[in-house]
Amino acid sequence: MCVCQTMEVGKYGKNATRSGDRGVLLEPFIHQVGGHSSMMRYDDHTVCKPLITREQRFYESLPPEMKEFTPEYKGVVSVCFEGDSDGYINLVAYPYVENEAVEQDDMPERDQPRRKHSRRSLHRSSSGTEHKEERSGLASDSTESSQETKSPRVDLHIHSDVPFQMLDGNSGLSSEKISYNPWSLRCHKQQLSRMRSESKDRKLYKFLLLENVVHHFRLPCVLDLKMGTRQHGDDASEEKAARQMKKCEQSTSATLGVRVCGMQVYQLDTGHYLCRNKYYGRGLSIEGFRNALYQYLHNGIELRKDLFEPILAKLRSLKAVLERQASYRFYSSSLLIIYDGKDSRAGMFVERRPEMRLKRVDSSVPESLQDGGSTEPGSSAQPKVDVRMIDFAHSTFKGFRDDPTVHDGPDMGYMFGLESLINIMEQMREENQ
Repeated sequence: MCVCQTMEVGKYGKNATRSGDRGVLLEPFIHQVGGHSSMMRYDDHTVCKPLITREQRFYESLPPEMKEFTPEYKGVVSVCFEGDSDGYINLVAYPYVENEAVEQDDMPERDQPRRKHSRRSLHRSSSGTEHKEERSGLASDSTESSQETKSPRVDLHIHSDVPFQMLDGNSGLSSEKISYNPWSLRCHKQQLSRMRSESKDRKLYKFLLLENVVHHFRLPCVLDLKMGTRQHGDDASEEKAARQMKKCEQSTSATLGVRVCGMQVYQLDTGHYLCRNKYYGRGLSIEGFRNALYQYLHNGIELRKDLFEPILAKLRSLKAVLERQASYRFYSSSLLIIYDGKDSRAGMFVERRPEMRLKRVDSSVPESLQDGGSTEPGSSAQPKVDVRMIDFAHSTFKGFRDDPTVHDGPDMGYMFGLESLINIMEQMREENQ
């Protein structure tokens, strides 16, 4: 465990949870739907993640026209791995002090954590095979040592008024309703386990501070898409490149240039989020991808047709920006599409369904949705949506960090994924007019 000096919290910590008065107690970010590094909540407007130098430098070098489509970069904090008086584990952030903290990519590649199931072969089908593997993988996480992974901070501070439920292989709901996205807790447990195992050698870690892009959404519906036809960086080992190419070949990354990496979508009829993770996404066919996109835009009562135009407008704008980014490659990056499940018509939906009218007094639908929201100014306005690029640990461009490989023109694999996404959404809009 580490012992840290008493320091003032940085300027982004005013809405954060304090650990005594010494630092900011980090909490798992409950709306993380994909990725393998644990995203942590720093304060209402800010999240943080383990720092990888290439990603930090990329954020610092972003072209101005790309900033609309990426989280705001807010700096670096030092994160300490601490035990409390009950013997549980907490992560606490302090102002960054040069040369004290270590970033993840300071470790030799062989020492860096390998993602579980990285060699799993998933085939595109509608069978339950990949979901059986998914369930077994998640089940194995739950058997990890409680001393390593359980934290009372998770139990006490991680909470959503809206429960989350993971869909199983038969598209049925799991029996358990929880107050966080299950992928978020999975990543957090693995992060704590890694840090605990390294605690004798590493005292402080560097974390990136980034904008919490779902902060403005009451009930954030999030789709995480792995973009492009290639996922490995130029510096990847032959073994890693081969693994990544195989994943692409066996998924819609090859056929569409995009695959589902995770999602959560709020359901008005039941009052909970439906969740999918990356193992589901890897097994989808082209038609399966279309169905997943349809499910993401469906609130349990009807398809949100009002979302087509604002999402398409964002995607077209992003495509126009990236077409001008010669030599840029965004290998293994993701694209987040976000909209608010708190639709201004929510009360109208609830009132329309007789079975829901019976639930109005004691319903899983939050009270904030039961007032209808129709009296809010501008309730008939176009719904708010957001589209953001994230995860730049393998990105490059001409002149960046003296990278030896220089690419020509825009990232055509990424462009192919955007074009596929736009085309599928346009077709879906036409079919459901």
